[in-house]
Amino acid sequence: MSLRESAADMRDELVRLRHALHREPELGLDLPRTQEKVLTALSGLPLEIRLGEGLSSVTAVLRGDRPGPTVLLRGDMDALPVSERGAAEAVSRLDGRMHACGHDLHTTMLAGAAHLLSARRDRLAGNVVFMFQPGEEGHRGAKIMIDEGVLDASGEWPVAAYALHVISSVLPNGLFLTRTGPIMAAADRLVVTVRGAGGHGSAPHLARDPIPAACEMVLALQSMVTRGFDVFDPVVVTVGSFHAGTVDNVIPEEARFEATIRSFSAASHERVRERAVTLVGGIAAAHGLEAETVFEMGYPVTVNDGAEADFVGETVREVYGEERFARAPQPFTGAEDFSYVCDRIPSAFVALGACPPDLDPRRAAYNHSPEARFDDGVLTDGAALYAELAARRLAPAAG
Repeated sequence: MSLRESAADMRDELVRLRHALHREPELGLDLPRTQEKVLTALSGLPLEIRLGEGLSSVTAVLRGDRPGPTVLLRGDMDALPVSERGAAEAVSRLDGRMHACGHDLHTTMLAGAAHLLSARRDRLAGNVVFMFQPGEEGHRGAKIMIDEGVLDASGEWPVAAYALHVISSVLPNGLFLTRTGPIMAAADRLVVTVRGAGGHGSAPHLARDPIPAACEMVLALQSMVTRGFDVFDPVVVTVGSFHAGTVDNVIPEEARFEATIRSFSAASHERVRERAVTLVGGIAAAHGLEAETVFEMGYPVTVNDGAEADFVGETVREVYGEERFARAPQPFTGAEDFSYVCDRIPSAFVALGACPPDLDPRRAAYNHSPEARFDDGVLTDGAALYAELAARRLAPAAG
């Protein structure tokens, strides 16, 4: 029986696990209920299990019957501070928390892959590390797990790592998508506080108004992108928060804005920080004001190894057919902390269309929406692909 067929036989178990995870979503690095459910799902398998110290992670190692290298499979487990809306078979029971990004599916798929590969350990020439990771949504859970030794879990670093991510819209249901090179953006945060001197709105010459300077900074940041960066190595700056003043006739002492900055290469990721901070400081000085600038470096660019991305494509085409695989023409502008793994191990990050069949992916709610919906039908294919990638990578040499 093929891995795909075996995964299909597990469908009911996978759906039950996914629904249990979805009903009790947890945030950040501390996921005790989720960790407990994962441990229960892995119970009885021939795995070496280690729990995280600074987070509720689960690292499980499966050792094949024959010697060989190590492959890492990663699934993230945390939810979002979102209040779920709409009707579905399984909905969150916890107000203000929702698996709106599909991490409950990733966790379930990875647990399914552990079952599939454990049943075939006699055919594995090497080891598989299953990385059940909390804190992907802004908490750098992958980096913490790396610091706690997940890459050394089998006794040697993996030769390859793979992660799947479901998408609730845009992609057709069941389509696997990846690409060589950057696949997810780096994400940084810029916070600027412009300080001047307050006064009466009728006499701005007697005050030092921070609002016009802050507005100039917002516009200048856009010009910085178009004039300071290669259009083929893009940078995106979006000011999503701007606050100043209380009433119309009072000049405030300060204005504050926050921006998210996305980039797609290590060079631009580093350079945009220097340019943005210098630009903001210069405009403030020109207006006789002070600017406090905080630039928070977020996740680095998620970069797929070319050989591993090709390997994913070959595997999907062989197992599921040509029509189930596509190469992404450009990166996604979201960010991922699997990037920390990609920086150290040849890796491939793969998207999987999970829009329910009764919805139009062009109009369905996107990931992170309170109305995001994911199709349970992709659970078996995701679990099987995880297992296929590891099994093929660890297939014993002929002869």
